[in-house]
Amino acid sequence: MPDLSRLLTPRSVVIVGASPTPGALGNSVLRNLERHGYAGAIHLINPKRDEIDGRPCLKSIDDLPDGVDAAVLAIPGPAVLGAVQALAKRGVGAAIIFSAGFAEGGEEGLAAQAEVARIAAEHGMIVEGPNCLGLVNYAAGVPLTFVEAPVLDLAGKPAVGIVSQSGAMAVVLGTTLMAKGLGITVSVSTGNEAASGVEDYVEHLIDDPATPAIAMIVEQFRKPARFLALAERARAAGKHIVLLHPGTSSAARESAATHTGAMAGDWQLMRAKVERAGVILVDSLEALGDVVELAVRSQPVKRGGTAVLTESGAFKALTLDLAESIGLDLPAMSGDTVAAMRAAIPDFIPVSNPMDLTAQALVDPDLYRRTLIPLLADDAYAALVFGIIQTDPATAARKFPYIIDAVTALAPTKPVIFAGLDDGAPVPAEYIDGLRAIGVTYFPSPDRAFRALRHLLRRAERDFARAEAEPVTLDLPPGVIPEYRAKQLLAPVGIPFPAGGFAATVDEAKVVAARIGYPVAIKAQAAALSHKSDAGGVILNIADDAALEAAWERLYGNVAAYDGSIVLDGAQVEAMGKRGVELIVGARNDPDWGPVILVGFGGVTAELLHDVRLLPIDLTKDAIVAELRALKQGALLDGYRGSPALDVAAVADLIANLGRVLAGTPSIREVDLNPVVVYPRGEGVVALDALILAEG
Repeated sequence: MPDLSRLLTPRSVVIVGASPTPGALGNSVLRNLERHGYAGAIHLINPKRDEIDGRPCLKSIDDLPDGVDAAVLAIPGPAVLGAVQALAKRGVGAAIIFSAGFAEGGEEGLAAQAEVARIAAEHGMIVEGPNCLGLVNYAAGVPLTFVEAPVLDLAGKPAVGIVSQSGAMAVVLGTTLMAKGLGITVSVSTGNEAASGVEDYVEHLIDDPATPAIAMIVEQFRKPARFLALAERARAAGKHIVLLHPGTSSAARESAATHTGAMAGDWQLMRAKVERAGVILVDSLEALGDVVELAVRSQPVKRGGTAVLTESGAFKALTLDLAESIGLDLPAMSGDTVAAMRAAIPDFIPVSNPMDLTAQALVDPDLYRRTLIPLLADDAYAALVFGIIQTDPATAARKFPYIIDAVTALAPTKPVIFAGLDDGAPVPAEYIDGLRAIGVTYFPSPDRAFRALRHLLRRAERDFARAEAEPVTLDLPPGVIPEYRAKQLLAPVGIPFPAGGFAATVDEAKVVAARIGYPVAIKAQAAALSHKSDAGGVILNIADDAALEAAWERLYGNVAAYDGSIVLDGAQVEAMGKRGVELIVGARNDPDWGPVILVGFGGVTAELLHDVRLLPIDLTKDAIVAELRALKQGALLDGYRGSPALDVAAVADLIANLGRVLAGTPSIREVDLNPVVVYPRGEGVVALDALILAEG
């Protein structure tokens, strides 16, 4: 990790392109430094000025004293490369490049950015950008940006670090978090990441005791393996990383390439990997701010259900609908909790979760405290949400003080969340501030509260245990490994296939058929024939030797007619199996993110319904089973409308064994087992086809 101190806490700063013109980039940086009372030396460079606002100006970078810590380049793009070279000669430790037109601007810009990176590496210089908005170290009072940065008092506030490739989104997120009454320790926009990237700043913030959570906006991780290792470190340290990563659509991926010079990767693969490392992945700026606030303001969110207290029967029904749609568990109260609740409330209020307190609290405001007590004592509930009607200041005055007093007196060790039902109600700021002061996150709408809580609960529910099975190393030739050879390699590892074998001649095929018994299927085998069915390379239900001879001749004829250049190795001869439920199981070893296994229901449903899961290769078998049941059609696995329960354990064994192969054989690029037929519980699974793609 590079030493970021000369960038984040510089003792001296130079503004290259300083200007007296209000609104000019160099002028805005100077105004920020003055507003924050920056105590270090400030050097200004402008060849056309002797001074700016009483501060002397140097004519060029060559006039700087040696060893200035940080430079801000508020100059046009064509002048940047020369400036970086000159700064390196003067021993400047870090540089921030605002200018765009580098990697995102074509070959010439890409070459210029590569030269910036080369100079930085040669001289041990940290470069932020190009194409960025700079940074603000609020904790140290160092605002190196042209966006007006307010002075923040971080004392007593929960704090967040911001790391964003997009400068504009870093500013937007910062505004959002400040409006929530949160502190920001450091906000960094990394831009094109010529010589420092999001991973560098994340590592710094993990080691910063004042930063319990990191909010990230990233379009492409340039060092995925390093980020995953850092995310594991953050999780072990009890810190949250909350990530917004656009790119689920093809249009968004194209946008990412033009916006930051990034080549966007596979979003679903990224998701599987970062969530395995403990990252919380959100899908909107609003959710990013909400989840981060809840993570740093509330008590830690642990595994369990949610209890809801509200004042409307209709909202109770709406809550049940939303909870089902987002997977938020609202468990019924236990017998002891029901009894305690019954003693705390009037007879006309039914006990349930969610519980409608009606308007009774307006005349009996102690009701909030009395109903909190049994819910906080019930270990089934990991969090409690107040869904409260606010209406106007007078109504708020009859509710908020009593809720604040109740929470203060009870000092809960689980999150208590306030959700206003009427977004926009004129609630006096003192009440919202009062809630926040005692660790209660205030949400203007219940939908946002429930969704933010679900993100944190889902992370608490994750099984981070790792399988301890030994990796398996296969000796693979490069290129496409056809079905028969793939099955010979994978069968000893515990991947079950139909009875059968490879035959190079029809006579050999008869020997295999005699061993396994008719009827059989034959499948054409050649590395150049990945899609056998398209070429007529599969013939089923062959009843005897005579039919096998005819089928063999027809098989070769079909393939020759399809593509005369394909030379078959022979055919795979296999017993015809009974019908079952078809799954697709495959694997991909991404050069950046590493290996992952795909599983889903077979046929067209995998594509039409997107009913697949991407699994890390080191999941325990219990975790694999949980992932299988999380498929949209997962109910089929345990029997549905009279169908038998399926052998889920056998599927988990197959996936676990495939994971061992991927862990031990990094040369594998892809594996395709399609279809995998699953039989009733106790009867196992069988992979009907297999193909491996390996690199040399």
